[in-house]
Amino acid sequence: MKAILVREFGGPEVLKLEEVPTPKPAAGQVLVRIHAAGVNPYDTYMRAGTYAIKPPLPYTPGSDAAGVIEAISADVKKVKPGDRVYTAKTVTGAYAQYALALEEQVHPLPERISFGQGAGVWVPYGTAYHALHHAALAQASETVLVHGASGGVGSGAVQMARAMGLTVLGTAGTQKGADLVKREGAHQVFDHSKAGYQEEIMKAAGGRGVDVILEMLANVNLSADLKLLATNGRVIIIGNRGEITINPRDLMLRRASARGFTLWAITPAEEAQIHAGIIAGLEDGTLRPVVGKELPLAEATRAHREILEPGASGKIVLVP
Repeated sequence: MKAILVREFGGPEVLKLEEVPTPKPAAGQVLVRIHAAGVNPYDTYMRAGTYAIKPPLPYTPGSDAAGVIEAISADVKKVKPGDRVYTAKTVTGAYAQYALALEEQVHPLPERISFGQGAGVWVPYGTAYHALHHAALAQASETVLVHGASGGVGSGAVQMARAMGLTVLGTAGTQKGADLVKREGAHQVFDHSKAGYQEEIMKAAGGRGVDVILEMLANVNLSADLKLLATNGRVIIIGNRGEITINPRDLMLRRASARGFTLWAITPAEEAQIHAGIIAGLEDGTLRPVVGKELPLAEATRAHREILEPGASGKIVLVP
């Protein structure tokens, strides 16, 4: 089979398409024929060797994919060959024609969701759910600002927050992105490349500020975020690429908080809640992963460059 291999940490050019043996499931494992693999920003950090998790070399990137169960070990009971699934992590990596996964790492993919959409489920929607439900404890009638709402996590969070009964404000850097955010359920959208957009957000929030901010680029926005919070407001830090100086008094004045997390540190109970919520939303149409671009597996290098460029509009997906 064909798979992307990383034999040394470095830039996007270290991603190489190679021919490797098709793996066979051991006890507790399944073999998934990959129809689409999702590209996430953390994939690029791991490839560069700057992420908290450093896999042993060589490795195949990717945790998010969608496909069909090809084979199972004798002790697997949850799925059978022919089942459509999305993956939440894998054993051998998702940037490949086939991937091994543990039985508990595959989940049913509803018929209404395409494989391309399924490749954009786990990290984007798992992150959005964890941020809104577990970290922010968001409640209906509150106001949420989704910073960078046109990307995979952002668009998922917009859909989820709208369904939860929150007033949803979003930001994007292009008109295409803004149109996407509006279409996916935001009540108002703001151009974060425009000077003074924070004042527009405060006005939209009635001058009291917003209750929850989901922040995708804290090293750029966190200092200003703190000034947008309402009393008892919460900033949930989802993405960050460097250091920033903040004034803690902005938190003190508002009895506010800034909280970060990683999806990899969730508890088994939280993970069960996340998948139950995601699958229900996929089944009833509340959650609709947005695919911005599909690229051949051989163009993984291009995907890793483009995922970090400004102006996100949906999910980047690799197709083996």
